Amino acid sequence: MNTFLVILLVAAMIATVVALVRGIVTFLQTASLEARGEGDGPTAAQLKSNKMMQMRIFFQALAVLIVVVILFAAGRT
Repeated sequence: MNTFLVILLVAAMIATVVALVRGIVTFLQTASLEARGEGDGPTAAQLKSNKMMQMRIFFQALAVLIVVVILFAAGRT
């Protein structure tokens, strides 16, 4: 059971980093468009960046929850 939780934790951590990097890359692309004065209103890239950051928060919360479960399980043995 603990091995399974550790694997889930590592997967959640990797997903968090991937979502963070994708969000930052998309944000930087969007920022360069805004610096040039192009676009009016939220673009598809801005919406994608926002979605990636929301996914990062979700994966981060999942990782914290898994850590809590691991610590709770370790305390019971």
